[in-house]
Amino acid sequence: MPARPDPGHLAAWRALLECHAAVTELLARELSTERGLPLKAYDVLLNLAEAPEGRLRMQELSASVLLSKSGLSRVVDRMEESGLVRRERSEDDRRGWFTVLTERGRSTLRRAAPVHLRGIQEHFARHVDDEEARVLATALARVTAAARASRLPEPAGDGGRWTPVGPAAGPAGPAERR
Repeated sequence: MPARPDPGHLAAWRALLECHAAVTELLARELSTERGLPLKAYDVLLNLAEAPEGRLRMQELSASVLLSKSGLSRVVDRMEESGLVRRERSEDDRRGWFTVLTERGRSTLRRAAPVHLRGIQEHFARHVDDEEARVLATALARVTAAARASRLPEPAGDGGRWTPVGPAAGPAGPAERR
């Protein structure tokens, strides 16, 4: 296997990233403008609505949201303040908490869904024919499954900071400067 993707695969990768960024920006703007709802909050509401009993532990919620996982606790805090979700202590694990969809959250999701779905149709689906959609879904599902199977454990205790490694990082200490 080559150490570097060929130009065609790199072009496909870049197109995927550019498409995702452009379309999610439009979807976020439409939801915010028309319903006053951030796209991250919509993602949380949708995942909770699809969960059994409309509730997930924060760890499960973090694993299920499709957009950014950073700042998820703050998003959920703001949603709780707005009455869209509530937190319930786990009866099995007194340290654990569930995020639970409220009736107001369900109502907000029902009002926001048509805006979001219209945006997906307008900004994505109408530009892709049925065969292209099938091929995209199949290929991306395969890549997603492989990535999930290869998932590395989260680094412990670094707070998500970027740490350069390897030759580009420079010498680590006096012994390496010799």
